[in-house]
Amino acid sequence: MNESHQSTALPSTTTAEPGAPGCAGGLSVLDLPGLPGPADAPDGTADDHPEPSDTVQDRLAGRLSDITSLHEHTEQLARARGLAATLDAVLASGAALLGARRGVLVTRLPGGGPGQPVGLGLDRASLGALETVPTEQSLLARLLRDRDRPEQLHSPDLAADPAIGARLRELAVHLGLGGAFGLPLATTEDGPLAAALWFYDEPAEPTRGRRELARHYTEIAAPLLAKQLEADRIRRTTEALRRGLLPDRLPQTPGVRLAARIVPAGLDRSCGSDWYDAIPLPDGTVGLTVGSVSGDGPGAGPGSAPGAAAAMGRVRAALRAYAVLEGEDPVSVLGDLELLLKTTEPTRTATAVYAWVEPEERRVTLAGAGHCPPVLVGRHGAEFVETSLSAPLGMLACWEAPGVEFTAERGDTLLLYTEGLARRCGPTLHAGQANLRRAAADAPRDVRIDPDRLCAHLLAVCPAPEAATTATDDLMLLAARFE
Repeated sequence: MNESHQSTALPSTTTAEPGAPGCAGGLSVLDLPGLPGPADAPDGTADDHPEPSDTVQDRLAGRLSDITSLHEHTEQLARARGLAATLDAVLASGAALLGARRGVLVTRLPGGGPGQPVGLGLDRASLGALETVPTEQSLLARLLRDRDRPEQLHSPDLAADPAIGARLRELAVHLGLGGAFGLPLATTEDGPLAAALWFYDEPAEPTRGRRELARHYTEIAAPLLAKQLEADRIRRTTEALRRGLLPDRLPQTPGVRLAARIVPAGLDRSCGSDWYDAIPLPDGTVGLTVGSVSGDGPGAGPGSAPGAAAAMGRVRAALRAYAVLEGEDPVSVLGDLELLLKTTEPTRTATAVYAWVEPEERRVTLAGAGHCPPVLVGRHGAEFVETSLSAPLGMLACWEAPGVEFTAERGDTLLLYTEGLARRCGPTLHAGQANLRRAAADAPRDVRIDPDRLCAHLLAVCPAPEAATTATDDLMLLAARFE
């Protein structure tokens, strides 16, 4: 949202106003640091005329109610998980404390301007309209300044405020916005982090008690928001690095159409890291592979996921080299990969499937190591390509398994996938594999003939059941259709 306001910055010592029109019950002034107590006059001096005892008791009861409300809202904020939930909690609690019904919040971009708005009681169209107000007139941008940042901003009537830009006055009428009150969320260490504005449906402004209550809430919320923003930045950076370890495009190989999908689990939940790859080989053939590296050995948990992601990048790079050297022999490729894993990554294990594809003859030779069996989708249905039972790489003293060779029909599609997708499709691994095969077989014909659409279809029709553990698994799917 973008608004301008030059004359309504309120210092923290503003005198009390009457309760806001149209708001349910004004909150009493809290006897907290920086807030006037029951025996204080508006200017902070002691009152020479003591109030009646029943009035003092009423005000004490009101302050107790306010303290309880503030405590409840900060508890809700502390329970929020993730950046989005934290922003929603700040908006909702601020509205409740101010007696407002709608609001908008933006976080500060690295360049200093407002980011994507988050709304309360405002639909996407309304938020989009508020973004059209020029940045130089923005109340939110003003609250995000490094210098000359007001402690709070308010306008009793946006539609009639001469200090508000014409565009915002127009939108206030169009969206039915009355009064507005805004606060920055900032810390001494990080500076401005975010800014929030709350709106009344009618011309109104919060009482002094409500303003101070909201201000104390944002002071508590700002350090928590700083931690969430930092965690989100690290997560996005790490996910970008993880994606950078995977192919940025698939090769165009005559005779084979390729498509892939990746849905990575968050590193705070992931128990490993998956890969997929399509490797064009010097003789015109192509190597296809998917696999998964576990954390720091059998049973490793989410804490080892970043290390597993780095190990995945190393393993995938090694597999590409082995594929170029001896790609027509999948057993040798996986055998070399296991030797490397045991030598350089002794605390990790990996499952993998590698397929060597000769497009012109549609000949496929593959081998698997503790991995889900591929699915071959044809005109009459779908069936598993059964690889022999074998342990994951790095589990036994010596990995060994025979390869499997078959010839596909023109129009067939070979699906390679990781365990995460199978678990998404059913309550158990085996049930998920069966459901995935069935979903591929039942896909409409126009979907089955397009590998990209088939990938999208399988992700759409395999929702995660409650018993599945997909929250800790990456989802990888690689499809190869023979033309």
